[in-house]
Amino acid sequence: MVSERGWIEDTIAAVATPIGEGGIGIVRISGVAAIPIVDRAFRSPKGRTLATVRNWSLSYGWIVDDGGERLDEVVVSVMRAPHSYTREDVVEINCHGGLVPLQSILQRMLELGARLAEPGEFTKRAFLHGRLDLSQAEAVIDIIRAKTDRSHRLALRQLEGGLSQAISDMRHGLVGLLAAIEAGIDFPEEVGDMESEAVMSICEDLKAQIAALAATADTGRILREGIDTAIVGRPNVGKSSLLNMLVRANRAIVTEIPGTTRDVIEEIVNIGGFPFVVRDTAGIRHTEDVIEKIGVERAKSLMEGADLILCVVDGSTPLQDEDIYLLRQLQDRTAVLVVNKCDLGSAVSLEEYQRLLPDTPLVRISATTKVGLEKLEQTVVSEVMEGKIDLTGDSLVVTRARHRQALKDAAESLVAAQETLRSGLPMDLVAIDIRGAAESLGEVTGDTVQNEVIDRIFADFCIGK
Repeated sequence: MVSERGWIEDTIAAVATPIGEGGIGIVRISGVAAIPIVDRAFRSPKGRTLATVRNWSLSYGWIVDDGGERLDEVVVSVMRAPHSYTREDVVEINCHGGLVPLQSILQRMLELGARLAEPGEFTKRAFLHGRLDLSQAEAVIDIIRAKTDRSHRLALRQLEGGLSQAISDMRHGLVGLLAAIEAGIDFPEEVGDMESEAVMSICEDLKAQIAALAATADTGRILREGIDTAIVGRPNVGKSSLLNMLVRANRAIVTEIPGTTRDVIEEIVNIGGFPFVVRDTAGIRHTEDVIEKIGVERAKSLMEGADLILCVVDGSTPLQDEDIYLLRQLQDRTAVLVVNKCDLGSAVSLEEYQRLLPDTPLVRISATTKVGLEKLEQTVVSEVMEGKIDLTGDSLVVTRARHRQALKDAAESLVAAQETLRSGLPMDLVAIDIRGAAESLGEVTGDTVQNEVIDRIFADFCIGK
């Protein structure tokens, strides 16, 4: 519940560590009554109360039930507002990391007046209290879900406020422009109208900044979600064996029976610091089997939408019609031709492969003996690093579709403002478009975002964060 002062009046609690057995588990409590609630269940061997301990201190003791029976041995940390993650009073109960002690302590907190936290509610409170803006809050979940060092580093930079600062600078420029325009409208004699050429120039400069940031959206998506990689080929060329080789585990079933893989098998693989979402697809061929036919259609669809294609052929046999069909589909696509079964000899010359795919890198491997794995990984990373997939390490990057849409809307408002200027219409109409651009940018950081959008973002979090 939010008070008239804008402060949240209730207190929430949740288990903040993953379900399962572990050395330590944490129950987190945040809100105006966090300390008194925990104090009622906490027993210190020295009779100390949490209300009297120093901020950021640790206190040893036990959590007890209503009858004084000990639930678990604990160490309790106290973080008083505003010096906490939520900018509220926060208490974290460190107990043994089993399901029973965690749930019993959580239930005790609920009995004493806390309510169970909703997904992402701790971070949502941090946002509502101004500790984080919305893009920083989104970075929190990206840090938790990061699969590689690069995606982790990108999320950390966003959490530190890199994107927020860039958006703030552009928005500050728009607000300054809007103030100058409105001052000229309200006080024409004292201030004078702002020159159309000056407004046009500022709009053009801001458009360029927005466009440069929006252009990083695909890079951000790939670093956050992974490089969508499809393994394709006709049946029995070694697609599933290749997936197992990349994963370094027997993830996919491998048999000599054509059509064994009928559905998509997906794994996330870290190659050179980049997350690759690798999908093993059904062998592409003509078939009358209804289920296999569905798998073939899915394989074709995934190939169409993939960032990177690993096309596998059996190098020990001549190219078949299905092979040639697939190779022709790779024209102008980011792809690597993987010639498998090199341990069984070569039935097709390098020149023949190059004739069919002159601009596509080729790697010979044996998925059985693991020959060529290092070369394949180097080639895949090279495709990424050479700009065919645009990834730029530590540069400022937009990570979400929501950000991209907000930037697009801002750019369109600036285009509208310029068209209004060219038409010779009054400056107050230009001001409307400028204000629209500022509001669109504010959606990235949460300054102008609607409540339902906020709720949707935090619903994607885990409970306890």
